[in-house]
Amino acid sequence: MTALNLEKSAPLPSDVESRAGQTMLTAMGICKQFNGIAVLTDAGLDVRYGEVHALMGENGAGKSTIIKIITGVYQKDAGAIFIDGQPVEINSRQDARNCGISVIYQELSLVPALTVAENIFLGQEPGRYGVTARQEMRARVRALAERYGFQIDPDAVVDSLGMAQRQMVEILKALSVDARLIIMDEPTSSLSNAESERLFETIDALRRSDVAILYISHRLEEVYRLSDRLTVMRGGEVVGVLQKDEINPKTVTTMMIGREIHYADARTEKKLFEDNVLEVSHLSCGKLLRDVSFKAYGGEILGIGGLVGSGRTELVKCIYGALRRSGGSVTLGGAPVSKSIRKNIRAGFGFVPEDRRVEGFIPAQSIGRNIAIASHDRLSKAGFMNAAAENRWVEDAIKNYDIRPKDRNYRVANLSGGNQQKVVLGRWLAREPGVLLLDEPTVGVDVGVRAEVYEYIRYLASRGSIIIMVSSDLHELTRVPDRILVMYGGGFFHQFTRQTATQTAILLAASGEHPEEGEALV
Repeated sequence: MTALNLEKSAPLPSDVESRAGQTMLTAMGICKQFNGIAVLTDAGLDVRYGEVHALMGENGAGKSTIIKIITGVYQKDAGAIFIDGQPVEINSRQDARNCGISVIYQELSLVPALTVAENIFLGQEPGRYGVTARQEMRARVRALAERYGFQIDPDAVVDSLGMAQRQMVEILKALSVDARLIIMDEPTSSLSNAESERLFETIDALRRSDVAILYISHRLEEVYRLSDRLTVMRGGEVVGVLQKDEINPKTVTTMMIGREIHYADARTEKKLFEDNVLEVSHLSCGKLLRDVSFKAYGGEILGIGGLVGSGRTELVKCIYGALRRSGGSVTLGGAPVSKSIRKNIRAGFGFVPEDRRVEGFIPAQSIGRNIAIASHDRLSKAGFMNAAAENRWVEDAIKNYDIRPKDRNYRVANLSGGNQQKVVLGRWLAREPGVLLLDEPTVGVDVGVRAEVYEYIRYLASRGSIIIMVSSDLHELTRVPDRILVMYGGGFFHQFTRQTATQTAILLAASGEHPEEGEALV
């Protein structure tokens, strides 16, 4: 479709019967194999108009595969798909669009240098004789935004928008081609709490307009907040569908992993290894960091909180050597820490970046190559890799960190998100680094993998390593670290002990307000 059809895109008039509750899409008996390995076995789901239907499961449960079949990226081996009760074959993305299905992935498909209107109509610009009708584009976007209650300027350049507004542009782009089902894949992974709330308000508006929403998330609190129903997958099959009043943490996590999760108590007293101390003094990095000082000890998990833009990521990158510091010093055990990443790795540093897809691994390379890439100093002699030593190193990491499939030659790009994260973590955990810097280590992973990550971190700390963990997950910050430093405006603002940390207090400090709990640092 090339033009924005306001009659089809608009909410139904009051004199037309609402479609809410009617089934928009049904997928049943869906099977899919890759290289002889069954990924989906008799899987299915249905989504109704005017509902938010959540889809959850461990990494590798088959969520992404069934979504890609529904949207025409993959073709099913068996099964059937129905739209409004009629059987359809979806063999391409265009087939999906013709069925009224749009998908919004974690990585948005917008062009930052173009305006909102230009992005929405990209490739389908209205006009005559090769001349784009820009006034018409802007008018159509305004009309569509008004009908759905969106507050957005059609002339705003996308690069100037926050992440929540960019998500809104993606949603309007979907609605512009008459999408009746919008699939959202981890839509809040890059959003702040405030931006997430704005997105939730947008989703509520879509629901009131009878749009069907299929919502994929690993964040249980979002699912409880939004969903009318929840389908849970495990091992390529659907293990149950829960109604809103049946959704609770214990039931969902047990269905997802097949057993109850018992988290270790992070608040017991821990031994500090004071001979292993990282000291940061008056660290600066242009306008990103200003006069940051702190100490972290072996045996301690130090949490770093703060909102996006507070300087959290820049801090750990500066310590590691990935960003050039403009002032201050960093020492480990009294010895200066180099500005060279290579030297820091050999000195015992490890770093798990926030964006694993861009900075964490090499997608085209195998599991083995990705794990061994940081340990050439231990696996080579006279500049040549010892193949036998490399194989043993990789096989031990795959076994110890339960990376699946257990094939060292399997491409990392084809792994589930949780197993990709295990590869990145396994690369460093295998070295047992003296200092492990973690930037959002559990973003986009399921509850099972999350529990395993916490276990790995605590084990490493118990052996005397320094763990510095940046996280925007308030629940995680109050449960895992022994001490929390909250950043605001490029510096440390407030400090909490494990006894004083609460989610509300951390959020207040991250917003620049000193709570009663903890200790003010400025």
